Amino acid sequence: MFSDSHFSSVRAFMAAFATLTLAILAAPAAADTGDIDAAARGVVRVVLIDSSGDEVVPVTHGSGFAVTSTMIVTNAHVIREALVDDTLRIGIVPSEGDAGTFAVPVSVSPRNDLALLEITDGSLRLPPLTIAGGVRGDMGEVSAIGYPMNVDLAQGLEIRDIFRAQPPVKSRGFLSGERPSRQFDTILHTAPIARGNSGGPLLDGCGRVLGVNSFGADSDGSDAEFYFAVSLRELLPFLRENEVEPAVNALPCTSIEDLNTAERARFDAQRAETQQRLDAREAELREARANARLQAQIEVLEARDNAMALAMVLLLIGIGSAYAAAQFRMDQMDRPKYRNRAMIAAGIAGAAIIGTAFVWITRPGFNEIEERVAAILVEENGENREDGSGDDPAIGLASDGTLICTLVPERSRITGARTDDVEFDWAADGCVNERTQYGMVNGEWTRIFVPSTEAAVSVSTYDPSTQTYQTDRFLLSRSDMEAAREARRQYDPPACGVSDAQMTLGEQQSALLALLPDRPNERLVYSCETKRAGVVGGEE
Repeated sequence: MFSDSHFSSVRAFMAAFATLTLAILAAPAAADTGDIDAAARGVVRVVLIDSSGDEVVPVTHGSGFAVTSTMIVTNAHVIREALVDDTLRIGIVPSEGDAGTFAVPVSVSPRNDLALLEITDGSLRLPPLTIAGGVRGDMGEVSAIGYPMNVDLAQGLEIRDIFRAQPPVKSRGFLSGERPSRQFDTILHTAPIARGNSGGPLLDGCGRVLGVNSFGADSDGSDAEFYFAVSLRELLPFLRENEVEPAVNALPCTSIEDLNTAERARFDAQRAETQQRLDAREAELREARANARLQAQIEVLEARDNAMALAMVLLLIGIGSAYAAAQFRMDQMDRPKYRNRAMIAAGIAGAAIIGTAFVWITRPGFNEIEERVAAILVEENGENREDGSGDDPAIGLASDGTLICTLVPERSRITGARTDDVEFDWAADGCVNERTQYGMVNGEWTRIFVPSTEAAVSVSTYDPSTQTYQTDRFLLSRSDMEAAREARRQYDPPACGVSDAQMTLGEQQSALLALLPDRPNERLVYSCETKRAGVVGGEE
């Protein structure tokens, strides 16, 4: 049995781990540059273009961001002139590449300064941004992304240069709260914006949209600078009214560093709990072995004493019978009737002597004590191993089979990925679903997935001993994504069942791993369990 002190220690470790985890989740997150860069991929320059003459001439510009691969949000005032002048067209210039295109307005709401545009050319598809679930007072650092005109002028760019893809400008500040204006709800913040930033996103530390930057307060150069963004209370209903269902993530924004710290604390607490359990188990086994050894010693000594006593009795019988046989042989000279009696006595003496030898030889030896100890432990505790592990369910590896894996939110960092349950068939040789081989990288079953359409690389790992499935997602720029795809084209993964397939794939994937950033943008951690036979759709 485990002692009360054991459980007290375990509870103390688990309480410390829980406290640290809650503190990490509750702490305001600073903006992660990797997440801001990933969000910037879906930010565009919205340009009003005069097409009345022979040349295409840009008139003015603002910013916007993708909420689907072809739908863009901006401010209504950015495209206001194009709505009343049919010589003006709306151009979309992405942050990278050379696939500029045109868009048409789908819906415009001057009341809350929002507009929804749709790309008309199917050649350009943008990575959509994720919408935050809401605004909290402890959001901490925020970032504004867009194309301020004063930066273009400071760089000496001409108006025609806005047709070239350029990375948007990122500025940082802090959330100052939500504040309704006369017409709509706004978010007050200190991340600097200027003319041209209008329509660009205001992001939290995980790169999720908190609002649409719209205007700034007039400070006359002497007062503190504050800026306003259209809040989610305006943006989300506007999108849904236009049948656009954006990706929304209301989970706390936790950094990868925070997750790693929490994982280390969880591992330390788990290791301490396991050590406490093993120590208690070992103490219990030592006590059980000591009791079993004492019992075995008593049983062996009793058996030896009984055998020796029996041997002595048989020896005395043998001696007595031998003496009687000798007397009868002497008397048979005078009395022939004693001949038969002498033979009987001699037979008894011989049998007694043989029995004495047999009992003496077969008496239990002291070497039987350990054998009896093992037999007692098996009988009383079900132990069948020398180390006492027996059938402890906490020890051993998970077997092959179909697994259902469920997301563990407190161990994950989710900025936009889907979090559905994952089901797959796992085999001991690293084969998934009888067709996808996983490779062995740094002692982990690993597979790298490089899609041809989505601008993200996923590194999936599975640990059979803990039945933990994990996916790290890297949201890459266009150039980095092309480099990853080129590295992936350099090898063909071995099929399941091929000799040394896991080692071969591990070596093949090493070059691709080297191209990825040090930290992923997202981490999805799943806890898996073996699917029960006969369960379909959650019903037996």
